[in-house]
Amino acid sequence: MSSSETYVAAIDQGTTSTRAMVFDRGGRVVSSEQIEHEQIFPRAGWVEHDAMEIWRNTRRVAAAALASADLKYGDIAACGLTNQRETTVIWDRETGEPIHNAIVWQDTRTGDLCRELAGDDGPGRYRDQTGLPLSTYFAGPKARWILDHVDGSRERAENGELCFGTMDSWIAWNMTGGRDGGLHITDVTNASRTMLMDLRTLSWDEALCDAFGVPVAMLPEIHSSAEVYGPLREHGSLPGVPLAGILGDQQAATFGQACLEPGEAKNTYGTGNFLLLNTGTEPVFSDHGLLTTVCYRIGDQPARYALEGSIAVTGSLVQWLRDNLGLFPHASDIEELAAQVHDNGGAYFVPAFSGLFAPRWRSDARGVIVGLTRFVNKGHIARAALEASAFQTREVIEAMQADSGVELSTLKVDGGMVVNDLLMQFQADILDVPVVRPVVNETTALGAAYAAGLAVGYWDSEDEIRANWAEDKRWEPTIDSAERDRLYSEWNRAVEHSFDLA
Repeated sequence: MSSSETYVAAIDQGTTSTRAMVFDRGGRVVSSEQIEHEQIFPRAGWVEHDAMEIWRNTRRVAAAALASADLKYGDIAACGLTNQRETTVIWDRETGEPIHNAIVWQDTRTGDLCRELAGDDGPGRYRDQTGLPLSTYFAGPKARWILDHVDGSRERAENGELCFGTMDSWIAWNMTGGRDGGLHITDVTNASRTMLMDLRTLSWDEALCDAFGVPVAMLPEIHSSAEVYGPLREHGSLPGVPLAGILGDQQAATFGQACLEPGEAKNTYGTGNFLLLNTGTEPVFSDHGLLTTVCYRIGDQPARYALEGSIAVTGSLVQWLRDNLGLFPHASDIEELAAQVHDNGGAYFVPAFSGLFAPRWRSDARGVIVGLTRFVNKGHIARAALEASAFQTREVIEAMQADSGVELSTLKVDGGMVVNDLLMQFQADILDVPVVRPVVNETTALGAAYAAGLAVGYWDSEDEIRANWAEDKRWEPTIDSAERDRLYSEWNRAVEHSFDLA
């Protein structure tokens, strides 16, 4: 494709919104359109999405992203897809209708089921095969919950009448035709988040499926992260354009950040925080509460693996301060509010709204604010909320260094919160390493675009992806080690107050 006039599109189906983005050969954003979708909270600890609403929004943003750049489908060389991981939907093959709302990754309703599955072996029962602890976070138990609670669904699933998938499978099926020949597929990165795939063989494990009570007949086909899966549907806005890349959102961001060598790491600050460290072609298992996951697989090359630290609540804490407490009208206002004070005033905010993820995995934890005095005002609360993201990130990085033996020299960051200078400076301070933000902050969509573009030869090699990566801003640590240690030990004391509250 010698024409310089072609571009690559990416659909980024996230936790709070769906966006479509178009990128040029330099990895620069040509256009972007985004629509938020409803967050459904049927009861405490339960989080759902309407999968049909998300599919409608996907169609709208895809059309709008082309229109806003005055592009036609013929200008698009390939389309990539990235998605909120673990969020689970089951739908009817004939009608294309979901049989239940999608159950979101943050949802904790499968807590009792996970304890039952763990038995006497505890949460690590399936870790050697899956790289994951038994937790409400992952998709397999969510699928089982839907089958247990929707009348007649188990029998229909065993008969092959129902499709299970994470959001990539739902969107890909619909984008490639839906009821009219849609492809029921997923990629290795998303499959590695179900607890149903063997990490080494990269295929569904019948014994695992049996243990979890999820019929193999409803599972999608597992593919590489970058290959041509098939053309997009004729009556959409990208007819015939090859769908050629699928990656779970955090793996996509790792790819978009060009973390393509073992030892390279990135941290995404989104609804939650996700830190991934590329460990190369061998899975590294964690002794410190981290996940072992597939990082990506390009075509027929060996899969690359990663260690991952997942933090449940970071950006969503800012939304909570905005929506539930009304501290400010816009999420971006938190920085100005936090900057009105010089420090946290002794207040620490542990946002364990749905338990704590890595490295502690305490589903019994709940949110606490400790150290309150009459002196503390809303500026201190705002600052404590931002600092919580940085403290939790340090916990994960310490666990990673212990597991991998790799010393982190710089932290590449991306996601919605990295425009917050105060947070990024505090992150550098508490880690004692430089924090670096790239020019293109939307690395999730960019990673999916790169995967799709590599599959069709739009980019020749991973070297082009490395060459495209460019530094925008860097924060150096500014506080002394005594102050760093004091803050971190007070944070650790605060976290202990969140235990046993569920």
